[in-house]
Amino acid sequence: MESEIVVGGHRRIRPFNTAATYPEQNLSNDLCQAVVAGNTVYVRGQVAQDLDTRENVAIGDAVGQAHKVCDNIELLLAEAGAKPEHIVSCHIYLVDIRHREDVYRVMGQRFAGVFYASTGLVVSALARPEWLVEVGVVAVIS
Repeated sequence: MESEIVVGGHRRIRPFNTAATYPEQNLSNDLCQAVVAGNTVYVRGQVAQDLDTRENVAIGDAVGQAHKVCDNIELLLAEAGAKPEHIVSCHIYLVDIRHREDVYRVMGQRFAGVFYASTGLVVSALARPEWLVEVGVVAVIS
């Protein structure tokens, strides 16, 4: 599939269909990893999964997963023409409150000096049981 398409004047980065991402589930949704609308970049919730191979990484390791999530966010922002300092909003989803300090420490190190608005949520589950953390961001390119 193409790495980018333009629909409605917006750039859709890394489009995919959920049938390929979640073959065990009866889904077929056309989505993308990020959308650039004007000067705003919306990054889909990122998990510890390689964006090219769909391989899950750092299973059982919240710190390792947080680093992979940050890697994915930085990669997608770069593909959108943005940088981490453009992040204005961040939503962090954890499946266990005991991972909060570890995950937030990684986020604080990786995005030091950005000063984004942040919301943290503890949820009962993510789309796959091996995922411990998911992070979505919005960035504005100045």
